[in-house]
Amino acid sequence: MRPQTVRLVVILALVFLIASLAAHAQPATKMYRIGFVRLTTASANASENEAFTQRLRELGYTEGQNLVIEARFANGQAERLPALVAELVQLQVDCLVVAGTVTTHTAKQATSTIPIVMINASDDPVRLGLITSLARPGGNITGVIDIAPELAGKRLELLKEAFPHIARVGHLLEKNISPGVTHLQEVEAAAHLVGVHVQPLEMQGPEDLEQAFQAARAERAEVLIVADYGFLNSHRERIIQLVDTLRLPVMYTNVEFVKLGGLMSYGEDRLDRARRAATFVDKILKGEKPADLPVERPTKFELVINLKAAQAMGLTMPPTLLFQADKVIR
Repeated sequence: MRPQTVRLVVILALVFLIASLAAHAQPATKMYRIGFVRLTTASANASENEAFTQRLRELGYTEGQNLVIEARFANGQAERLPALVAELVQLQVDCLVVAGTVTTHTAKQATSTIPIVMINASDDPVRLGLITSLARPGGNITGVIDIAPELAGKRLELLKEAFPHIARVGHLLEKNISPGVTHLQEVEAAAHLVGVHVQPLEMQGPEDLEQAFQAARAERAEVLIVADYGFLNSHRERIIQLVDTLRLPVMYTNVEFVKLGGLMSYGEDRLDRARRAATFVDKILKGEKPADLPVERPTKFELVINLKAAQAMGLTMPPTLLFQADKVIR
């Protein structure tokens, strides 16, 4: 074999060896595993779930390549949450993402080591013992909270602007659920400022829905407020049907009711809140500690009005209110 040929063979062999060693030296892509838990059904918050995963994609996470999302839904049955969370803890997920106060409580009881990101824990998380403070949560929980109760006064003002002559407001809520009770307290505190009487319509479970609406009729409620805590968020279609039988104007805290045919809603921009939760997950996966990540409050809010629903009930919405609306469904 000629010397030139030998040299060429040696060079090619070295190139192949170096390339092979370099390939083996490349660290394998880490596969992150996220546990995702909601009290509701998978479809109930589909747009929020998609906003969350879309933001993760923007941050460089692709399902099947470097991310696995283990999603669990309790379908409105709170008693299922402990088992669902325990299953995810057993899988040793890198982060738990939880929606709602009850789900957050369940996750906190299940683990003190796995980072937990709240999407919309309601009520006061400090008072409830979930975190030490908003600025320095401590422990393994951080995220974005729900401040729906604080918006109760604004919702009453909007109802009064839409229907100036109302005097009796029915408030639909699940009994003994802390966020719902807090929301009712805020509504009652604001009621005298706008000159209305609030009638609580409390329920133990979904089987009490019909009875609650009958009570609204008996109490001569002129408008309703529906706070979407507990099982109410999982029974939107049924609530919309019952509202149609009463033909009463309703203010919802969740825009998803309005998309299904409800009249109006005012509350946090839920898609923005879900995207911000994904940013928390990204920071945690990159090594930051939940204890050092300040809990955030919502900063974007939206008034949504369904004109089709108004027309179906023979209602005329004031132009001034429509001008304030962030979205109008026509």
